[in-house]
Amino acid sequence: MKATLGMSAMGAVLLAAAPAMALEVREQATIKAPVEQVWKQIAPFCAISDWHPAVEGCTLRKTGDRQERDIALKGGGAIQERLTGLSAAKHRLRYTLLNGPLPVKNYNSTIRLSAVDARTTRITWSSRFQASGASDADARKAIAGIYTSGFDGLRKRLESGQ
Repeated sequence: MKATLGMSAMGAVLLAAAPAMALEVREQATIKAPVEQVWKQIAPFCAISDWHPAVEGCTLRKTGDRQERDIALKGGGAIQERLTGLSAAKHRLRYTLLNGPLPVKNYNSTIRLSAVDARTTRITWSSRFQASGASDADARKAIAGIYTSGFDGLRKRLESGQ
């Protein structure tokens, strides 16, 4: 009995000491535009201000050999992010969150494009992070909402010919 209680107590201590599990969000959408046209919107790191409806503006800066962006949000607030990978051949952009009002920490994200056919692109926006200051469900919901509104902004820009 003592051994069982001791093992249970040790398990509780180990569980409490373990880092929070990473959460994942993955959203996909299709856009009626060729993959290269969509890539031209996504690839420039600060171009997010051209298509994401929550973004007021973006300022690009270099820190050493790294690109970072300061995103001004509509309604106030700011986000700082660092580009961690860019592959034109794979139509993939990776970045990490440095600072901002999002309910997450240790946030790493990837935007990946793939051609469905000559006139349609599938966009996958995914991330791994830990919730911070919000429940896991609320953090996931906030991030998923950012992605889906970004898809809407890309569709509006590309499908309407803007």
